[in-house]
Parts: sequence; structure tokens; C-alpha cells
Amino acid sequence: MYFPVADIELSPFIPPLIACTISFFTSMAGVSGAFLLLPFQVSVLGFNSPAVSSTNHLYNIVAIPSGIYRFIKEGRMLWPLTWLVVIGTLPGVLAGVLIRITFLPSPEAFKMFVGFVLLYIGVKLCLDIVKRKEPTPKETETKNTEFRISKTNLSLHSLKFTFNDIQYKVNTFSIISLSLIVGLIGGIYGIGGGAIIAPFFVTIYKLPVHTVAGASLMGTFITSATGVIFFQLLSTSSFANTENIAPDYRLGLLFGIGGAVGMYLGARAQRFFKAEIIKAILTFALLFTAFKYIFFS
Repeated sequence: MYFPVADIELSPFIPPLIACTISFFTSMAGVSGAFLLLPFQVSVLGFNSPAVSSTNHLYNIVAIPSGIYRFIKEGRMLWPLTWLVVIGTLPGVLAGVLIRITFLPSPEAFKMFVGFVLLYIGVKLCLDIVKRKEPTPKETETKNTEFRISKTNLSLHSLKFTFNDIQYKVNTFSIISLSLIVGLIGGIYGIGGGAIIAPFFVTIYKLPVHTVAGASLMGTFITSATGVIFFQLLSTSSFANTENIAPDYRLGLLFGIGGAVGMYLGARAQRFFKAEIIKAILTFALLFTAFKYIFFS
């Protein structure tokens, strides 16, 4: 099958298979897998134009709803955190799209930027795994209780919720501020920001990975939808110059179909995987890709 925007010839079975495999594991941590699909498109498929970012956003739109549905059904969607993430990331992702088109159109500059972003995330996850302490008696006693979020309370100052009989509290303003920065980077990278913000929730705010996954995916979905619309509108403006910036719809949809299957299965299987296993998989993938882009691109 020929993909006109990416200008590549590829079997239609490869994109869904790759996306399904990646998203199965990453969706458990609240990450769509777009951060790994982008290196695959750039390095393996040779899709180097700015349109690769908008295609990644399109993948998120198609793939994420199945995972969100599963998290909602199992009572692990933290809605107040979702809205805080959306409020912060939306303006950031719009600015990120403009930066991507204007200042980072070349493959070399884009690869270097991506490499350092992934390196930072990978190091944070790695340190979190190394510094991981033994579970407290309270955690041990409640590990077999119902895997659902309850008693949520959102105010101008804080967000509180209970998970497995343990109460968690985070500052509202700090979540919005972090989301704004993440949205900026996510808009440039074409990932919606979930791959960056989910590790922050786990490593800095010390929130359980099982409670942030749904919120992270929902935030990524909304910001990605905005990103695709923005890319499409800009494709007909002076920002486009002579390069393609609108999504490759054929490629994005095929990736999205495979991702939808993988995310549903990953969200369903999440409760059976320990957080350390999920983090270890993500850390390896992030660091491998980061070093490849920084030192071997």
C-alpha cells in the first residue's frame, strides 16, 4: 500500500501489528505509545517531514478511546486530574505545534530534540525504580482490596482522592503548571504529552501508576485531537511553506486500529502487572531510543 504524505510503500499489516504490540505495554502506564511510534516512523519508515507529528496525533485519536473505556469501566478514571491536565496542556500543545513547524522542521534538529526529551524521561523512571522502597505495612495490607478510585475532591488548592484505602493529595496549581510545560513539549513531539506527564505523576507526585493511567490517556486524547485540527488548518497557511504538515490519514488510521486493540488489552491487563515491571519496560525503550537519536542519528 502506498502512503502519499509519508511517501512510502508498506504492507498494510505492519502498522497495526507494531502499534498493537507497543500500546499493549505502554497503555498500562497511561502512555499511548506514540513516543515509540514516532522513532519507528522516522528511522525505519523514513517518514521525516513535520507531518509525522500530526500523524502521531491522529494515531492517538483512533487508539486511545478503547483504553479510556476500559479504565472507566473498571473505576480507575480520575476525572478531576483529567480536567486539570487538559486545562494545562491545551494552550501548551498549540504553541508546541507552531514551534515544531517554524523552528524544528529538519529531521536532524528534530531527532536531537526528541533524544533529549526521551533521555530525561528515561532517567527519571530509572531513578524511581532504583530508589523504590519496600511497601509500607498499610500498602501491604491493602494490596488485595478493590482496585477502584473513590472519595475524589477537587478545590482551587488541591486534589484529594482515595485508592486502596490510602488517601492522596496533590496541589492543583502545580498540576496545571506542569501540564502547560508538558503540553508545549508534547505539541512539538507529536505525542499529546502523556508520555511525559505520566512519569512525572509517578516519580514526583508519588501517585500510584494505576490511578494516573486513565487521566493521562484522556488528556492525551483531547490534546491530540486539538493538535490534528491545528496541523490541518496550518497546512493551508503560510506556515506550511513547501513541506507536508497535515497527517498521513492512511498511515495514522492503520496505526490507530492496532493501537486501539493493544490499549484495550493493556488497560484490561494493567491490574495484573506490578508497577515496577511497567516502569522497567518503559525505561528500557526510552533510554534505547534516546541514545540512538543523540549519538547515532
